[in-house]
Amino acid sequence: MPPPADILKVAIEWPGAFPKLMEIDQKKPLSAIIKEVCEGWQLPNHETYALQNADSTNFYITEKNRNNIKNGSILRLTKSPGQMAMQLHERIQSSSLDVKLDALKDLANSSRDITFAQEFINLDGISLLTQMVESGTDFGEMLSFTLTAFVELMDHGIVSWDTFSVAFIKKIASFVCKSSMDSAVLQRSLAILESMVLNSQDLYQKVAQEITIGQLMPHLQGTDQDIQTYTIAVINALFLKAPEEKRQEMAHILAQKQLRSIILTNVIRGPKPINEEMAHQLYMLQVLTFNLLEDRMMTKMDPQDQAQRDIIFELRRIAFDVECESNSGSIEKRKSMYTRDYKKLGFINHVNPAVDFTQIPPGMLALDNMLYFARQHQDSYIRIVLENSSREDKHECPFGRSSIELTKMLCEILKVGELPSENCHDFHPMFFTHDRSFEEFFCICIQLLNKTWKEMRATSEDFNKVMQVVREQITRALTAKPNSLDQFKSRLQNLSYTEILKIRQSERMNQEDFQSRPIVELREKIQPEIMELIKQQRLNRLCEGTCFRKISSRRRQDKFWYCRLSPNHKVLHYGDLEESPQGEVPHDSLQDKLPVADIKAVVTGKDCPHMKEKGALKQNKEVLELAFSILYESDEYLNFIAPDKHEYCVWTDGLNALLGKEMTSEFTRSDLDTLLNMEMKLRLLDLENIQIPEAPPPIPKEPSNYDFVYDCN
Repeated sequence: MPPPADILKVAIEWPGAFPKLMEIDQKKPLSAIIKEVCEGWQLPNHETYALQNADSTNFYITEKNRNNIKNGSILRLTKSPGQMAMQLHERIQSSSLDVKLDALKDLANSSRDITFAQEFINLDGISLLTQMVESGTDFGEMLSFTLTAFVELMDHGIVSWDTFSVAFIKKIASFVCKSSMDSAVLQRSLAILESMVLNSQDLYQKVAQEITIGQLMPHLQGTDQDIQTYTIAVINALFLKAPEEKRQEMAHILAQKQLRSIILTNVIRGPKPINEEMAHQLYMLQVLTFNLLEDRMMTKMDPQDQAQRDIIFELRRIAFDVECESNSGSIEKRKSMYTRDYKKLGFINHVNPAVDFTQIPPGMLALDNMLYFARQHQDSYIRIVLENSSREDKHECPFGRSSIELTKMLCEILKVGELPSENCHDFHPMFFTHDRSFEEFFCICIQLLNKTWKEMRATSEDFNKVMQVVREQITRALTAKPNSLDQFKSRLQNLSYTEILKIRQSERMNQEDFQSRPIVELREKIQPEIMELIKQQRLNRLCEGTCFRKISSRRRQDKFWYCRLSPNHKVLHYGDLEESPQGEVPHDSLQDKLPVADIKAVVTGKDCPHMKEKGALKQNKEVLELAFSILYESDEYLNFIAPDKHEYCVWTDGLNALLGKEMTSEFTRSDLDTLLNMEMKLRLLDLENIQIPEAPPPIPKEPSNYDFVYDCN
């Protein structure tokens, strides 16, 4: 007979003694188990002891996480968190440097455990560490462990960042500003500054006064990618928290200090491959830089503003090589000339083209792009305008209208104005190769648009079709992540309109025309079976479970929790994890339960309570799209942020299926379409001249040997 599920067999270690094999009853209080262990080794005062995982984490076993213990686990009897915290609090103040260094090492390691951290913080340990840093008596390894312990303790979110003095901020900033500093100290100092800026507007002001962009630049020119990553993270944090009116000023300083060029040379084209965290920080910088365009994108042109009208005059002058006419000549004649030229330039409003730029987006950003193209790529600009003005009216590609719509499209592709995602790494190296990368991107794409227009032999009625093809060309070229604008241009050359047609045709290959009435009726008959299949798949995935990440202020300190459905579909099991699991997490290791019968509703997006609470995340479109909550009992919620869109759809579909509601996610629609098409094709196979046997084919004899079998183990 198998042992009860609550009885676990474990090994328990104690320094200087042989490990003890024993059975522990998970129904007993933890204090009773510890007492029993202590009595076995004749140790008095069992309340001063605790159990730890005897692995690399050394995390304490508590009533909350004891369900994570598995059969065969190795545990360690050790001093209780309170005792350990008091001893380390005392030892880090020792006059002996060796004792102090060992204590700080132990503190840095133990502080990763929230159980210990809470006890040490209760002893006012954070204040003690800040005083040690401010005193300036510790250097090198000792200072490194002090800062490591501080970072680990603060990452638990127990203490507010607003409690720190200016003296502490100045000291941390001084470590960053020094030309030669221990790499571990520098790394921790940068991490502390980033957290200060992200977690407190008041601390942002103080940090911004203490460090300059120029002082951060040398750290990007080294070879340590971790320090480079933390440096860019600090720059991103300062950028993100800066008031809107200061961001343009900060961007100007970054340009003066040649940040882009330094990152391109030392990071993107550096000797080491870019790791995941660096890719995220580069993506953040890319998004924040492009978001500087939002102001111009959302600014309407004032048709009465002479300075803005002069830009349109400049476009006309460059295109047609005309100087501004003097006041001589009749007003009607000049108006006629302007109207003719503005028509050639492709504006919708030939009389007053300023009206074309009152649409937001793209607003004034479109006019900025047009002027940049006309000045920096003058030959191409003149060629496009004159080439189109010489065509028949219906075949001309209107430069003005095209530029406005293209600018709007590029802003949508690059998500200008949206906050960066918490877990995206999608940066494009080519945008770091030019100081005016967006404008250059536009210049390449406007020439592509003109080329595609000619290849399609389009007329004015085909304008939207051409824009759709151009969008597809651009997005397909971007997926290849070209390293330079020239590579992007070459990629576009290979994506001509003919090539796009071939790609579309291959994607549509083997698709049948399912619109005839008998086919539609057959689809309707099959659809309930397919929906039931999808429902079972969703519920099976919920039974396997998913690891969800807890959103914290600092991304590098990931915390996880796991949720899965019981095999009988009646209970949701969930609980916290110390690290991301490699496979499924057993039900018995998840300490919390939620009966499906208690679930009242599933809410998504901004209706979720954790999206309403988090002001910083509230505007983050991507996080909003991954958020959902389960409402149960008396207005209690279980809040989720899915790791990706697929998991979001699986869970919302599965939960809706449990509640007897319709599965409405885009993945359900996609799966339904795919499975229906496959089933239809199977049922409509042309079986002419193929004889279907009445009996199944005979099973072949077993082979004489199995030498051909490969043992994967």
